[in-house]
Amino acid sequence: MRRSLFLAGAAVLAFPGLALAQQAATPASGWVGPFGVLVAGFAMAFAAGLCALGQGRAIAAAVEAMARQPGAAARIQTAMIIGLALIESLAIYVLVVAMILLFVQPIR
Repeated sequence: MRRSLFLAGAAVLAFPGLALAQQAATPASGWVGPFGVLVAGFAMAFAAGLCALGQGRAIAAAVEAMARQPGAAARIQTAMIIGLALIESLAIYVLVVAMILLFVQPIR
């Protein structure tokens, strides 16, 4: 098992050109511009709505847990803040993808 794993790793290191081979760029099609705006808008609205629902449920569950166990409120609050940051990162990722869709091929 170790020998076959070693040989596979050596093959990957010996032939990086096969994995990194690139082709010439082709021009983008013209339909991405108008539809990119629609897709970016719908994706941002969908992500923002779902993030708001997720944050509401997370806060409700955290407040309920703090009411049950006031002694663990600090740990619950820390976990809630980390969870809210991860939920909010989804909206930021969608915003980045939407900006890429809008600026890679602008509207003509």
